[in-house]
Amino acid sequence: MTTERRYDIDWIRVIAIGLLLIYHIAIIFQPWAMFIGFIRSEDALEGLWTPMTMLNVWRIPLLFFVSGMGLYFAMKKRNWKQLLTERAKRILLPFVFGYFAITPLHMIIFQKFYKMPFSYFPDSGHLWFLGNIFAYVIILSPLFFYLKKHDNGKFKKIISKVMSYAVGPLSVSVFFILELILVKPQLFELYAQTWHGFFIGLLAFFFGFLFVYSGNSFWQTLLKWKWLYIAIAVILFALRLNGFENPAMYYLKAIESNCWIFGVFGLGYQYLNKPSARLTYLSQAAYPVYIIHMFVLFAGALIILPLNLPPFVEFVGIMLFTFMVCFLIYEFILRRINILRPLFGLKWKFNTEEKKPK
Repeated sequence: MTTERRYDIDWIRVIAIGLLLIYHIAIIFQPWAMFIGFIRSEDALEGLWTPMTMLNVWRIPLLFFVSGMGLYFAMKKRNWKQLLTERAKRILLPFVFGYFAITPLHMIIFQKFYKMPFSYFPDSGHLWFLGNIFAYVIILSPLFFYLKKHDNGKFKKIISKVMSYAVGPLSVSVFFILELILVKPQLFELYAQTWHGFFIGLLAFFFGFLFVYSGNSFWQTLLKWKWLYIAIAVILFALRLNGFENPAMYYLKAIESNCWIFGVFGLGYQYLNKPSARLTYLSQAAYPVYIIHMFVLFAGALIILPLNLPPFVEFVGIMLFTFMVCFLIYEFILRRINILRPLFGLKWKFNTEEKKPK
């Protein structure tokens, strides 16, 4: 198995989490925000939802693909016991801690904003993603270790050959369409705490691993055909945006989703696969920022919305507040207080400095 560090995958993960924050902030300015437990601005910015609608079909599947790819690299130097121990520390511990200590915070802020009686109730909230990822590790690890053991087998050669054609990566969309047919989700974009979210995540996680496992042919295909995938995605999005009514469009969302993702991976592979100090910092910060961003976002709304500023100014203000406060909390608290680091997915920091001789 290759030992090459894939900086582009790290960058895509960072960018995807940044887009997630912006997406959640945009929800505050939609008329239906309260129906899904978000603070709602009195002044809607419904125009914001057009680009968010484009993001909606691929932002979460992209993170599942990246997580599956990440597991491939995590398995390189670990046996199954080491892998499960490491994933439990990095994913399960922050999930359990967040379930009881982090996600209730933004609901407490919600209650304060709407002057509701105070109540505390643990919930997975936006951390449902972590619970799903850990479940996938448990479910798929036996298969993944089997594939690792047979790294030079016939199956890998077949997959590598299939992925060398433009239609190869797109062929996995058949499984995503089948998931829609069997699960029948109310909305394609309804991922959180649903069976649809669980199974589409399982598929994306599996194929993310398989794509990296298949070797360089997959990445060369994306590099060559990235603009074709993006063009297909744009056409399907335009049809969806213009209300093209056809039952097939519902299933075509799976193809659109994967085309956006393959286009993003292709662009990332071409332009982002290089190290940088900025990437090193942001890659470490992304996970803790993801964990804390919801209560920070709600705190920003609590402070800024009562000021009755123009709605776009409110949007920009909450966005700046969220990013700045999240990184301040990360930099001066989570990163520096050793006992907190494992609770937010960071490795315990050991003092490696040797004592100087007197």
